[in-house]
Amino acid sequence: MTLTNNDISGGVVHDLPEDLRNTLAADAEARASWEDLTPLARNEWICWAISVKKPETRRQHVERVCTELKEGMRRPCCWYGCIHRTDKAVSPSVQYVLNKQAKKS
Repeated sequence: MTLTNNDISGGVVHDLPEDLRNTLAADAEARASWEDLTPLARNEWICWAISVKKPETRRQHVERVCTELKEGMRRPCCWYGCIHRTDKAVSPSVQYVLNKQAKKS
């Protein structure tokens, strides 16, 4: 059976964006690692990749998703987590980071 781009799983809150979908579709090893993740872990990667301001940074994050999946990483490193989930409260440490970011803006 041949898989299509539409057969790549998304996250819990976030749908899989087209740029990340295409990058995963082009790399069988990264795609296999992606499908082995839990929906919550996929959601963390998606949120990490799309929660940036500059298009160049987003492109770099999308590429890093594949690289780091192939290195065995299951979640983005050193990232506070998806703030878009409504099934859990924002932790105090995440709230601290968000407040700090808001002050910079």
